[in-house]
Amino acid sequence: MIARSPPAWRSLMFCPANAQRFVAKAHTRGADAIILDLEDSVAAAEKASARSGLAEAAQTVGQAGADVLVRINRELHWAVEDIAAAVGAAVTGLVIPKVMGPEHIRLLAEVVTARELELGLRIGHTRFLALVESAAAVENVNAIARADARMVALAVGGEDLATDLDAEPIADALYVAKMLGLHAARAAGILPMGVLASVAGVADSDAYRAMLKRSRALGFACASCVHPAQVPLLNAAFGPSEADLERARRLVAGYEEGMARGAGAVLFEGAMVDKPVADRAYRLLTRAAAA
Repeated sequence: MIARSPPAWRSLMFCPANAQRFVAKAHTRGADAIILDLEDSVAAAEKASARSGLAEAAQTVGQAGADVLVRINRELHWAVEDIAAAVGAAVTGLVIPKVMGPEHIRLLAEVVTARELELGLRIGHTRFLALVESAAAVENVNAIARADARMVALAVGGEDLATDLDAEPIADALYVAKMLGLHAARAAGILPMGVLASVAGVADSDAYRAMLKRSRALGFACASCVHPAQVPLLNAAFGPSEADLERARRLVAGYEEGMARGAGAVLFEGAMVDKPVADRAYRLLTRAAAA
């Protein structure tokens, strides 16, 4: 049986699998997960050599405790070779790009299961993060989110989807698809990953911070980045501050005191608190404890 529990990710940093100078320092950047990339950042002529060094790279980037994922290629002949190289004790998950539907996820899950058996790993050791990156795939996003028990996170991509839409990767163009992905992920009990705009930019600006804050307020749980400078910004945006935690503790204490008196709701710092509000505070504290 595959036991699935959502990871406590805030930040996932991409790192080209064949870029040794980036691999060597990735574990020092503070990201909750490192995504070793075999897809867009690795040229076709370099993919074989990137695979050959993958096991060592996974050990290197994971040495400080970050989860290690590998983004494989969409093309099936490459994907099978990527899986053979990626699945292992040091890699906790695969990022599946350009997913078209649930059958795509299930096909790759069969390949992964065979590789886990071959290596003597627990079946289900390798989790899936699916990337929905086209208008056609957005139509299947609910089925994709529920496609397999290996699924722990889902993101609706920015750059590829914007290209497919013949649009710019800005919040106005991506909002509907991003929110459909968020709803699909939450309904399936997995993490909605992403922000409302492209992750290609590397600037630390007020606009970027505001976009992260808005994305978190809408319900996104974590996000990926392409530059180490973005990691602390993601950790701050998607992780609770000490002030947030302290307020949640006070709210829970007040709510539980009211429940003990038989009240259905309590007044807390000028606002009414009932079960849904208290549940959000409980969830915040649980997630912080798991981080």
